[in-house]
Amino acid sequence: MRATQAFIETTGGPEVIQWREVDLPAPGPGEVLIRHEAVGLNFIDTYLRTGLYPMRLPGGLGFEAAGIVEAVGDGVSHLRPGQRAASFGGTPGAYATARIAKAAELFPLPDGIDSRTAAAVFLKGATVEALAERVAPVEPGGWALVPAAAGGVGLLLVQWLKARGVRVIGTVGSAEKVALAEGAGAEAVFLSGGADLVAKVRETTGGKGVRVSYDGVGAASWQSSLDSMAPRGTVVSFGNASGPVTGVALRDLATRGSLYVTRPGVYDYYRDPAEAQAGAARLWDMVASGKLSITIGQTYPLTEAAQAHRDLEARQTTGSTLLLP
Repeated sequence: MRATQAFIETTGGPEVIQWREVDLPAPGPGEVLIRHEAVGLNFIDTYLRTGLYPMRLPGGLGFEAAGIVEAVGDGVSHLRPGQRAASFGGTPGAYATARIAKAAELFPLPDGIDSRTAAAVFLKGATVEALAERVAPVEPGGWALVPAAAGGVGLLLVQWLKARGVRVIGTVGSAEKVALAEGAGAEAVFLSGGADLVAKVRETTGGKGVRVSYDGVGAASWQSSLDSMAPRGTVVSFGNASGPVTGVALRDLATRGSLYVTRPGVYDYYRDPAEAQAGAARLWDMVASGKLSITIGQTYPLTEAAQAHRDLEARQTTGSTLLLP
């Protein structure tokens, strides 16, 4: 099968993304040939492209995609030709019309979950499942803060927390995004750059602060997350959209009420096969039940991935972004 695939030879800006045409061989033992119908865009893709997260070069880009299994190699039993499947981790290379992938990195899709939905939600949804259910669950009626509540992960996280009975405060980067976060279920939404953000969070929570801040923004929101916490609360710093958090002073945790901080990676919560299957099943149940509404904010042709990266890094996107082969 002939395929168009993205690759980078050096780290840098979106301009380092290149494209090539390749002839794919038959899959080997433990491998699958999958033809992509939709590819997901995620901030981790930009971290690899810029070198924030190291990767072997030259290399492919992208982790999240969904499509049709065309062929399977020896030893593959959980997938068959003609079946729909999706990936959200493992070896980079999802920015492609088709590719050879490790069978262990592919999940069969249930009936009712189409490829666009799967590519729009799998990595983000698995991240949200891990954050809300296992990393730092908040009891029903408790308050949580979600910076970037109108982003791809943010909109899903607000909905998931709402379904758990959690009261959510969201922050967004522009007035145009307030309605999106409110529509997802946030009880209060504030602009992230406001000097009085922490005071508004305190006022909304009756002076108590939030039990958890699920912070995927990073450096720009680190201080406001810390200052918005209730005693013995947890800052879950899971992303670097504005740059990585550095120079964490442990004394700051003590002076704000014995806080906890964790820096989780979703793949560590999907490393064990049984945990991964259970987490994916929870995600698909949330989607199928309607508790999780998937917002595809924008789509780009696959080969316009560089522009999609620019828009994502400029915080000009809403919801999930798809690259379409």
